Amino acid sequence: MGTFLAKALLDFFIAFGVVMGGSMLAGIGAVIALQSPVDTMSHIAEHLKIWAVVAAVGGTIDPIRVIESNFWVGNLSPVFKQLLYIFVSFLGAHLGTEIIHWICRVRG
Repeated sequence: MGTFLAKALLDFFIAFGVVMGGSMLAGIGAVIALQSPVDTMSHIAEHLKIWAVVAAVGGTIDPIRVIESNFWVGNLSPVFKQLLYIFVSFLGAHLGTEIIHWICRVRG
């Protein structure tokens, strides 16, 4: 169970880091390009979310292959583990997106 939690934690922070890092760097690029960093960062965070999940779980084909091959033989433990890895990665990416939206909110 220790390796499962360790991988899940890594997947969470990888997805979180992809969204946060990509959005922050896009904001720096927007300043250099004389565009609105707030709009750019929010837009990039939304569009990076799915790619952050893909990066965290290690690509799109391998997790799907694990799910498919184990599901049909009735070995559901690896299936649930892969689904949990995907879910935890999504939580990390979503938290990163929400923090970027919180940072970029317009103060009036």
